[in-house]
Amino acid sequence: MKFRTEGLIIKEQNIGEQDKLIHALTKSHGVVKAFVRGAKSLKTGKGAATSLLSYAMLTFHTGRESYSVSDARSLHIFSKLRQNIADMCLAQYFCELALTACPREKPADVFLSLFLNALYLLDSGKRPPSLVKPCLEMRLTALSGYLPDLVMCRGCGVYAAPVMYFYPRTGEIACDRCGSLSGGAVALSEAALTALRHTVYAEENKLFSFALSDEGLEQLNRASEAYVQHRFEKEFKTLQFYHTMKEP
Repeated sequence: MKFRTEGLIIKEQNIGEQDKLIHALTKSHGVVKAFVRGAKSLKTGKGAATSLLSYAMLTFHTGRESYSVSDARSLHIFSKLRQNIADMCLAQYFCELALTACPREKPADVFLSLFLNALYLLDSGKRPPSLVKPCLEMRLTALSGYLPDLVMCRGCGVYAAPVMYFYPRTGEIACDRCGSLSGGAVALSEAALTALRHTVYAEENKLFSFALSDEGLEQLNRASEAYVQHRFEKEFKTLQFYHTMKEP
């Protein structure tokens, strides 16, 4: 049995001298783990198409216990990311998020579109990493079933205040009268809260379409990072490495 689908390579591991094991976020089957026989052979032409961050048309064969890639044709390779260490580290963090949160054995076209759009903006430089990252983090978490409640203060129901507190453990917000920084809360300005709402409530084609000050982006990133870590109950090593690399 075989199937053909588009996929983004989110992990690769060398196996012996010629083969490798990959994980691909595919449109039709979510995250697929598969062997690529002869990946390093120039005759097969599968090497570049199954490299990390390659977007390709992949043909999978199903065996008794595993998948294998019989054919791979590159559609796009995000090659510019490799020219900037910090951007490449961020892309690897995105890959770890995909491995952690994206579905398996079922359609994942919305997830694939999210990651492709984020990588395209990062690769092209059309949006700053500090904007792309929280958009992907919050939308991925929402798509995974963890939609935060950002509509109103959990205490008094007010929609906006000069300062609102976001609680990553519960995904709720509180105004400056009903909340505080206790419990791991993140303080957000009105602009930062508007942006946080945008990351989960905006239409897909408008997700990355907003502007925010550096201070607001810093608040937004603190909120999105904390929410991802609490929802998925995981400390992401690639995220820690990314912060190390982007420090001046």
